[in-house]
Amino acid sequence: MSIVCELCDASAGDILVSTDQLRVILVDEASYPGFCRVIWNAHVKEMTDLSEADRTVFMQAVWKLEATIRSVMQPHKMNVASLGNMVPHLHWHLIPRYTDDAHFPNPIWAVAHGNADQAALDARRNLLPQLRQTIISNFAS
Repeated sequence: MSIVCELCDASAGDILVSTDQLRVILVDEASYPGFCRVIWNAHVKEMTDLSEADRTVFMQAVWKLEATIRSVMQPHKMNVASLGNMVPHLHWHLIPRYTDDAHFPNPIWAVAHGNADQAALDARRNLLPQLRQTIISNFAS
């Protein structure tokens, strides 16, 4: 039985940037506007499966994306994580965090301990068109 990898589908998700090596997607996560992923296109599990040059390309994309999210979304903190326990395909999560989000200071995958302020969430969602355009622009240069 072969396991289908959802991250191998290069057309899946809201793709903002796509190169021969990687893609950047905006994750549809209503409680965490601005949540993005950088996904390596080839199916590999670990950073050390990449050549040194490919690791550099990948991490430069992660850091460029982090800086872009921070500049537009103005989070209290950024969570940057490469887990892959559920989907063993190399990808990094970049999640803007705020002291008023439902999980703060815990990971977003933990049990929520409250509800985010709806007005604050709406204001963050209103930044998504600007974030999309800024990511596309920053990666084009």
